[in-house]
Amino acid sequence: MNDKLKLWNDSQSWQEFEKKWEEGAAEARLKHPLKTAAHLPSMPGITEATRSFLKWKSLKYLLAHDKNRVIPRHLFRRPIKYTCALLKSCLKKKSYTRDGDLFLYGIQNLGEFEHLLEDKEALFVAGFSYCHKPHECPSGRFTTNCMHDHEHPVCRQCFIGKAVHALPEQNTIPLFITTIHYIGEQIFEIVHNNPNKKVFFIITACEMTLEMFGDWGNMVGIQGVGVRLDGRICNTMQAFALSEKGIKPGLTVVLEPTQKRILKLLQLRRKYEYSLS
Repeated sequence: MNDKLKLWNDSQSWQEFEKKWEEGAAEARLKHPLKTAAHLPSMPGITEATRSFLKWKSLKYLLAHDKNRVIPRHLFRRPIKYTCALLKSCLKKKSYTRDGDLFLYGIQNLGEFEHLLEDKEALFVAGFSYCHKPHECPSGRFTTNCMHDHEHPVCRQCFIGKAVHALPEQNTIPLFITTIHYIGEQIFEIVHNNPNKKVFFIITACEMTLEMFGDWGNMVGIQGVGVRLDGRICNTMQAFALSEKGIKPGLTVVLEPTQKRILKLLQLRRKYEYSLS
């Protein structure tokens, strides 16, 4: 990833990072405007019928579609700990605390998350849902790949590309998410393979995903922030199941005010690692 971060690492300050990036993005929009760049109207939120018994529906979906046996393979590594933590989370009305478009797991406010950012030795997982990749994405949308090439006109206009370039290199794991089982398995592996390190995350996802699977993150004991996507989101189980197969014709987005909040957090993480202003 180092070669892809050259633009950002050669800069002297966060302000210079952003100035360079936005100048390049503006030039890319003029030469190669994205057909999907315009923000589409938001879909209504989760339907009442879908919200009913959503915790049970999430459990049923996870078990029914667990082709690689992610849950039993990892759950039985620490069966008592994970089962108790899952039950404790499920008994709560909400698995998260909400702050606008940010869903907070294992923390009560954003200040606690900013404190986590100070720990340079902790592993920072940054996950991005495929459904807010542009349709013109050179790596493809329904894939765990992302070239995030700052010289490519599509990558330069993509928020995922900008965010990945803003990430520090040390103790940072970027993930490009296709399915809930993929991100679950990755988190399990990261936690189990690094028993002496703290792990925390920022992950973008639609509101239904953040509602459905927060209990499972709490089960593992990982803290972090889920970023709610807007636009053509999944608001029914049928739409969610289709999106898990890569059938997602609509585009989701991170709203601009929320982008600024996320980039501010990434700025803090870089500041603690590189001592940049």
